[in-house]
Order: sequence, then C-alpha cells, then structure tokens
Amino acid sequence: MTAGTFYGIGVGPGDSELLTVKAAAVLRRCRHVFVPKAKISADSVALEIARRYLGKDAAVHELLFPMLTDREALSRHWAEAAAQIAPVLRDGENACFLTLGDPLLYSTYSYLLREVKRLLPGVNTVTVPGITSFCAAAALTQFPIGEGKTPVTIVPTTDDLESVRRAVKTGGTVVLMKIGGRLQEILTLLEQEGLMDNAVFVARAGQQGQQIETDLRKLKYADAQAGYLSVILVHANERSAS
Repeated sequence: MTAGTFYGIGVGPGDSELLTVKAAAVLRRCRHVFVPKAKISADSVALEIARRYLGKDAAVHELLFPMLTDREALSRHWAEAAAQIAPVLRDGENACFLTLGDPLLYSTYSYLLREVKRLLPGVNTVTVPGITSFCAAAALTQFPIGEGKTPVTIVPTTDDLESVRRAVKTGGTVVLMKIGGRLQEILTLLEQEGLMDNAVFVARAGQQGQQIETDLRKLKYADAQAGYLSVILVHANERSAS
C-alpha cells in the first residue's frame, strides 16, 4: 500500500479569511487533521482558525507541545507526535498538521517534519505556506517592511536581548518575534536606542483580543500576558532624541 501524504498547513496569524485557497482545499479533503496544543486543558488556536474549512468527516487529533526550553524533553514530544501521525500515513491516509503563521518560520512543524521523515523515509510531504504574523501586523498598521534596498532582519527575542540590540544597531527594518514575557525589557531597549517612535506593536493579529499599538509608550505598564502572540516592527534607520 502506498503511504499517504503529510501536509504542513500554515493557517496564518489568526483571521480565518487569511488562509490560502490551497490550504482550504487541502483541509476540505483531508480526513486526519493534527493540531498542536501547549497545554492539555487549552484549546488549539490553529484549530479554531481553520475549523470552518475542515471536511465534515474530518477526525481531529490533538498533539501536546508544552512550552519547554529543555531540548531533550522537546525532542521526546516531537518523536511522540510523529509516532501518532506515522500509522495514519502507513495506512495510506493523508495527514495534515496545522500551524500558526507559516510552517517553516519558527514553527514546531519543522521539527515534526524531520521526525516523520525519520520514521517514514521517502514519505511524500507537502508544505503549504501561510501568511506570517509580521506581514499581518504590517498590513494592520500600514507599516512598510521593506522599501528600496532596506534590509529586513527577523529576530526571535532572547532572554538577554543582545541579538535585538545588535539588529537595531545594524539598521533597516527589524521584526521582533516570540516576545512573550520580555515585552517590558524590549520596550526599555527601544527607548534607550531612541526607536520608540519608529515602531509598532500588534498582538493576536486577526484573533479575538487583537491589540494594535502605534505608540509603544502606552505599553509600559501592560500586564505580563501582553507580549503573547505579538510582534513588534521597527524602522531602525532613524532615531529620535531620547
């Protein structure tokens, strides 16, 4: 029996109307849809975005990917998830994995894809790209990401934020992702660099609770959850006096 195809589906940042035509078409005919969850008790954000496109006979399988930093523990979860997907593919059925934004940009899918290929060498895989959160944020704020020969740097923020500082000193447009609980530290850094007036903030783009802020000073006293599912876009070429 020929193995099924493993699809990685980017569902975009949050607005279900931003799924691509191809993503919707694949989902309508896929019987097995695998969705990521950060907690057992939580709902899958990706599933809620894509639910309207699922076929009436679709079976939804939840995969747990807890928010961990331990690489060994994460590897176990990726392997366990792939082990749940592999039998479906071996039976000749197609399987779709949903992921926020684009599947190959800071996504669990890239790790899961490697594990599936390890278990099923030669399996057919198709990745369907999705609209990224920073492209959605740019559209919501009318914030050009790239103009002329201006470079664009994408930075997943880290605990010490040195990568952020290096990026903004380099200039161009800087896209800050994976902000989470580091929002206040990032705001302090941007203030020190004189870039508060050259940045925009968008959280939960297209989702319930969407927040758009073009004056980042208003975020200085935001609660600890404000940075979740958020992105900051910075024009780092021009600095204001601080």
